[in-house]
Formats: sequence, structure tokens, C-alpha cells
Amino acid sequence: MLNTLRDITQAVAAANTLTAALSLLVVQTKHAMATQCCSIYLLEHQQLVLSATEGLHQSAVGHVRMPLTEGLVGLAAEREEAVNLADARIHPRFKLFPEVEEEEYRAFLAVPIIYQKMVVGVIVVQQPNPRQFSEGEEAFLMTLAAQLAVVIRSLKNKAAITNVQDQVVFNGTTASSGIAIAKGLVLGGVISLEQADLACESIEHETTRVKLAISRSKDMLSAISQRFERDKAEDVASIFSAFKLLLDDSSLGGEYVREVAAGWRAESAVSRVSIRYIDQFLAMDDPYLKERASDIRELGQKVLRQLIEPDRLEFEPETPVILVAKEVDATMLAEFPRHKLAGIVTKLGGVNAHAAILARALGVPALVGVEQVLETNIDNKLLVLNANRGQLLVSPSPAVVDEYQALIRVDAEKQKRFSAELSLPAKTLDGKRIHLYLNAGLLSGIESDIADGADGIGLYRTEIPFMLHQRFPSEAEQIKVYQRVLNAAGDRPVVMRTLDVGGDKPLPYFPIKEDNPFLGWRGIRLSLDHPELFLMQLRAMLQAGGKGKQLQILLPMVSNLDEIDQTIEYLDQAYNELNIELNSMLTRPKIGVMLEVPALLYQLDDVAKRVDFVSVGSNDLTQYLLAVDRNNPNVSSLFDSYHPSILRALKRALDECLQHDLDVSVCGELAGEPYGALLLVAMGYTKLSMNQASLARINYLLRRVSHSQLNQVLTICLSVSNATQVKQVLFEFTQQHQLEDILH
Repeated sequence: MLNTLRDITQAVAAANTLTAALSLLVVQTKHAMATQCCSIYLLEHQQLVLSATEGLHQSAVGHVRMPLTEGLVGLAAEREEAVNLADARIHPRFKLFPEVEEEEYRAFLAVPIIYQKMVVGVIVVQQPNPRQFSEGEEAFLMTLAAQLAVVIRSLKNKAAITNVQDQVVFNGTTASSGIAIAKGLVLGGVISLEQADLACESIEHETTRVKLAISRSKDMLSAISQRFERDKAEDVASIFSAFKLLLDDSSLGGEYVREVAAGWRAESAVSRVSIRYIDQFLAMDDPYLKERASDIRELGQKVLRQLIEPDRLEFEPETPVILVAKEVDATMLAEFPRHKLAGIVTKLGGVNAHAAILARALGVPALVGVEQVLETNIDNKLLVLNANRGQLLVSPSPAVVDEYQALIRVDAEKQKRFSAELSLPAKTLDGKRIHLYLNAGLLSGIESDIADGADGIGLYRTEIPFMLHQRFPSEAEQIKVYQRVLNAAGDRPVVMRTLDVGGDKPLPYFPIKEDNPFLGWRGIRLSLDHPELFLMQLRAMLQAGGKGKQLQILLPMVSNLDEIDQTIEYLDQAYNELNIELNSMLTRPKIGVMLEVPALLYQLDDVAKRVDFVSVGSNDLTQYLLAVDRNNPNVSSLFDSYHPSILRALKRALDECLQHDLDVSVCGELAGEPYGALLLVAMGYTKLSMNQASLARINYLLRRVSHSQLNQVLTICLSVSNATQVKQVLFEFTQQHQLEDILH
């Protein structure tokens, strides 16, 4: 039976069109279940439409429609469960459609096809003789329906986009916020590294071609690197400088030329050399060297693109595009001049991938994890990318486009209004001062961002410079980066988090493969297991901090007190070594822990004896308390920091910290959301750290509310039963005080 299920699913998935897929489905299901009739109904505009059948009259396909409240097929969809009847005609919901000619059928089994809680359609099998379908037959059809849900949803989207009759909406995870309207450019998969082995007719001609492709690739990489160096983004520029070196004559570039000299066409030569080196690197035991295979592949595809379609990325400056790809590497993204790149949409990738980091640095709206987006034909289609809501709209109507264009204008006007007050302190109407700090990672932009109203840097993510290197950065390189961050902040405090990789933030040269990475080897756990790397980072931080009082060190993913004690020992070691080496007494920085593992919530009395401050990471705290992987699209809708239990945990954390004289702040995404900031201030938090884009809005909002009024709202929010009710309470509060315009 498993083989039959697999065969049907694979056959349907391989079909080019929805019509062909459904025809295959009903024929093969009818045969597999030895029934006389199999039909499928798809849900369109709240009506079930007969879309394919093997056993009913073919002329009825596309014409028979029924609302969910009618018929037995509607009953299966409405109840979202199987309907198994020995004689369908005696059931009160039975409805006869004369045009389908189903009078002879009595036995009836209908199973809903459900994709992510939404009914897509219903599959039905029927027989003339009255009988109950067996449990095994029902289980088979239910299993088949579950397996086919993704395939049918994908084919429905593809058909809708191809016909361009209706707007189609895709959902994804926001990697960089914003709204963009432009035509789509689909890249990725166009240039395959696996090229045919073709002998060349003229070695001289092919040598010229491959050298020109290498030269163009190097010029492009140089231009990108220089652009980011001008923007003082050395961390980003280093990616492209490293790639450029690999194209030198002494490296891969020379290998390409020598392969052509052996008698191969330029495309074949680049392919053969790349695959050969990829195989060698993948066979190595060292994780760093093994990961270099991806660099070889990326460069090979880049040179092949220059050989096969060098003009693919040439656009008129006035024609911006939304880049759509399976996965966007940082080089591909940076190839686009900023004024030509309106947005980014990828099928794969996480919010902390290279491309996502670069998108945020460039201020480009980006969505990642957009399922099925490449299974549809959206190249050159008009798109609306609403990264604020995690949505991609394909072929929107003129009215929708007008609406979003108006929204973009309104947002620009609002941001101008918010920014006008950013230099003023965030103080509530009844005088409560709230300190707003900046979450930062890339060097580019920190100088201007920190000057625009932030009270300091509440979270500097040191893992991002690590992610943008091709190896672990040296102590000297880290010192240089950390000094720039501290200098940019002037005399304001800077909280630097130690290396926080693992989970959704792998290093390209230090891959970590785990079945459950968010519960695995990440954060302080990894640092303590590699004291040579940890000590280097602590030494670099201490030297960058020097004798000043700005620097504070934050430890991520702390789950027990031993981790704090071990870290303090390493900090003591680094501090004492440096005082001797430098013959100077450095300032010992304050040390704090991230409160993101729930267990630590119940040990804050002991934590207070060891550290100076606590920073609440609301993202991971929510994830662990709700047992929801926020990057998993199957359950991401369950991730909600406004869940009353999360709010109660945040209130408990504050109360415990205040009781034990622990300085406390919030640095998760919740702090930068209007509703979140209101609730946190109501609880009593006075330090919020957020992305630069949120600073002006939150400052503007807090200057228009009263802390005493917010306290009343908090009492209600803590007493309700779900996140929807919490947001409703907050919405009513903002509406009552005419603040809703600030929220969106």
C-alpha cells in the first residue's frame, strides 16, 4: 500500500498542469481502491467545484458547484473530517445533481484535502452496491489526501498565476521589513554547474572566452567590494574580496584556463574544474574545508553566468525588480545596483542568512521561506512585496497597486513625522523616562544610527562579523571591529553579546548539523566547548574597551549557573593575562546574561549573585515557552509573544530582577513593536533595545501615553485567555487615545 501511495503522489507531483494532475489522481485512485468512481472537488470562492472525475459524466467537470453548507461533499469540507456512508441517498445532506449522472452510486466516502488548516478540496470515491468502506480504505484515502495537499495547493497557485485571473498571495518570513512594488525577476536554477563535456574547436577562442568571463567576474566582485568599503562596511566587503582571490591565476581562475588548454569548451572547463574540487572538499573530514565546496560552486556558477548569459542582470536604471530565487547568496544580491533592487523573495534561507543580513543593511524589503514560489511562473509578473506582513502578492489588481502606493506615501510621511522627534527623550506623559537602545550587527550604518536618538547600543551581535568572514576572525580583526562600534557610540553604553551561533545562525565555515538545532549546540554552550575561540573573543572585547566604562558583555543561551561561573573564570583569565601583557590596568566590564531559556527564570536570585544585568530575549523565550520553532512554516502561526503566558513570564522576570537589584532590559523583537513596547513599559521596563527602523516610531508613541493608563491596560491583558484578546485590548486602548495611526 505504501508503494501505491508513493506512486500516485509522485505521478501527480510530476504533472505539468493542475488539470493533468487531477485527471491522473482520479484514475489512479479509482484503480488502487478498486472502486467504480473517483472524483475531486476543489474549493474556489467558498464553493466546491467538481474539477476531475473518473466515473461521473465528464461534461459536469467545472460546472457542478456547491457551497460548503450543501451536499455530502460540502459536509466533509465543513466538518474537516471523512464522511463514510453505506448508502449516501438516505442521508439528509444528500443532494442530487442530475448532470453528473451519479444515480447508480450508493456507497460513498469523502475525505477533505487540508493544507495548513485550510481546506483545499475534497476527494470522493463511490460504488453502486451499498456498503461501508472499510477502515483500511478510509485510512488509505485520508493518507493520500494528506500527502497530496501540498502538491494540489502548489498546482492551484501555478494555474492561478499562469491565467492571471486573480491575485495570488504567498506567505513567508520577514527578513527585512518594508513594502515594494515591481516586476519579478526569477533567478536561480537557470545556470547549472553541471555542463556537458564538449570538446572545443579552437583552444585559442575558448581561452579568450573563459579569461573574459573571469575578468568580468573579478571586475564585478571588485566593484561590489569597493562599494561596501566606501560605506565603511569592511565586514561585508571581505566576502567579495575573498571570492575575487579565488579567481586569480594561481587559484581556480588558472585551473579554468588550463582545463580549456586540455581541449574543452569554456563552459565544460569551468564545470569540470568546479565539480572536481567540490568532490575533493566534500570528501574532507575538516568541517571548515568541507564547507568550502559551496564557495567553489558559487564561483563556478558566477563565471558560467558570464559565459552563458552575461546580460541577464543588465536592466535600465529606472526599472527596479523584485529578485525571486530559491536561495540568494550575498554576491548575487550585491550584483544589483541599489536603485534597481526593489525587494528580495526566496524559497529557502533564514532571517540570518548572508543575503538577509545584507538586505537589512541595504534597507531592501525581503521575505524568506516562501513555499512554492518557484513552482509558479512569476517571472516578469507585477508583484507587491509586503514584508511588513510577510506577504507577496502576484498580479495584483490596479486598485490593490494604488492602495499600496498610497500606503508607501503615507508611511514615508509618518516616518518623517516620527523622525522629527527622535532627538527628544522618550518620556511618557506622566514623566516616566524610557531609554531606547539600538540592536546592531553590521558596522555599516552604526555611526549614523547611533547618532539618531538611541541612548546606546543595547545589543551588538558579534556573530554577524563572524558570519561574514570565510574563517574565524583573528583577535586583531575583532578588536578593530569592536573599537569601531564603541567609538560610534561615543560615551554611550554598548552591550556586546558573545558569539551566538547555532540554531538558525550557522557559520559557513563551521557547519553544525543537528536534528533539533534550537535545543542543541548554540550560544554559550558552543563558546565554552571552544575556550580557544572564547578567550580570543573576550580578549578582543577587553582590549577594545580599554579603560573606558562603555563596554558591557552579554552571554547568550545561558541555561544553568555553571555556564556563568565558567565564563567568569575565562573572563578573569583573559583580564589578568592582558593586564600583564599590556602592563596596564584595563576596566573590567559589567557582565550580563540573556534571559531566553525558561529555566533561568526560576534562578534569578542566584543569577543576581553572579552578574550585573539581565537582557530578556523575547524571541527565544517565546519559542521555548510555547515549544514553537519560529522558523518552521508549519507551526510559525503559533509563535506569538502576546500569549498571556509570555506576558506573565516577562512580568515575573522584571519583578524578580527588581527584587534582587538586577539591571534589566528587553532586546527581543517585542521591544520594537508598538503593542510590545506599550506592554513592556506598563510592566515597568525602562530599557528597550530595538532595530533602528523602530526607534523613531516607538519614541513618538511613548511620548503620547501615560504610564498610569498603561498599568490598567496591563491588568486586563494579563487576565485574558489568548493573544488575540490581548491585541484586541491594546487596539481598543490605542483607538480610545487616537494612537492607532502610529501603529501601522
